[in-house]
Amino acid sequence: MRTEAGAKGCSSLGQRLRDRRYEVEQAVLARIAAVAPPPVQPDAEYVLGAPRAVAASIQYAVEALETGAEGAPPLPGEILMQARAAARNGIPLDYVLRRCLAGHGTLGGFLIEEAQKLRALRSKELNRLLHEQSVLFDRLLEAVGAEYRAEQERLERSSHAERLDRIKGLLSGETTDTSGLAYDFDGCHLGCIAKGPGALRALDKLEARLGRPLLRTRVGSETVWAWIGAPSRIGRSLLDDALDEWPPEVALAVGEPAQGLPGWRLTHRQAAATLPLTREGEIARYGDVAVVASMVQDELLAASLREMYLAPLQTGRDEGRTLRETLRVYFATGRNGVCAAARLGVSRQTVANRLQMIEQRLDRPLEACAWELEAALRLEETRGGDPLTTVDPRPLEPH
Repeated sequence: MRTEAGAKGCSSLGQRLRDRRYEVEQAVLARIAAVAPPPVQPDAEYVLGAPRAVAASIQYAVEALETGAEGAPPLPGEILMQARAAARNGIPLDYVLRRCLAGHGTLGGFLIEEAQKLRALRSKELNRLLHEQSVLFDRLLEAVGAEYRAEQERLERSSHAERLDRIKGLLSGETTDTSGLAYDFDGCHLGCIAKGPGALRALDKLEARLGRPLLRTRVGSETVWAWIGAPSRIGRSLLDDALDEWPPEVALAVGEPAQGLPGWRLTHRQAAATLPLTREGEIARYGDVAVVASMVQDELLAASLREMYLAPLQTGRDEGRTLRETLRVYFATGRNGVCAAARLGVSRQTVANRLQMIEQRLDRPLEACAWELEAALRLEETRGGDPLTTVDPRPLEPH
């Protein structure tokens, strides 16, 4: 708490600073200008806002000097406006804070000079006063930093929203304006969709490993749309090498190479169709799952295959898992009963008995429905092993 003499001395000191206000303002402006030129050319708002922010800062400091730190007024809006203007101009925060520090030091010099002339404050009271000014300055720095970062985040959200809207417009054919996206739409494209924590970082690393530009945008918190651009067709081996260290927590769906703006749209649609078939940490390409991806999006076909070829097998002790696994191995070995038996570790007769049981339950010979049955089994795999679970065929919009 201030003594009565201390309060009177602070009031007198405040008045002396007010009397020199123009001189103080000019000295502070000269000092912050000497810090260094801004790393970027600021706009008129930032340049004209500097004198207003300095004047408001000095007024704030003098009022706080007169009332004490506990009764200090709210931070002036001019200071916070200048912090936001700095963020909009791309001026680094450390540069802004260094200018604040330079101005604070200059004002402190005037304060000490007037206190010595006044001789109304004892050494202890002057130290307390300087400590109060330091505390208030810390508050100012904290507020300026918070305002700067909040404006930066707002700008990023606004820029991202505008970018996403433009990309969605291009995908839907609403516009062909590609300006501002810094991407060559005339070349060859490979659409990708990454989903999972760290999806954006994973794509950044992929871009560095490929040495090719990526157009990317977030869609939700953990999903990123991306396109790899190249002058000519992107080879599969090149992409496989770049994906060698893909993170295990991120799923990646990849379309097929396509040319020009129409191809840019097509490869994205392929990646979007592939995403529901891609589990965490997996990399799936549309060319490898095209038929199943199409079936997933045709709910009538998918439901019919499940009902006709999987539901009849859903009986027995293990709900048909043994029969379905036998079928998968049988198809994987080119419908060779001997090879299937060897891979399963059972006798050839056991495989034959299981296949006969399957034909009885389906009420038709395997040769007459092999393609449909194999397709139904692949659909089951996309649903995590549950043949009766439905996957939403519309993972993202627009396709």
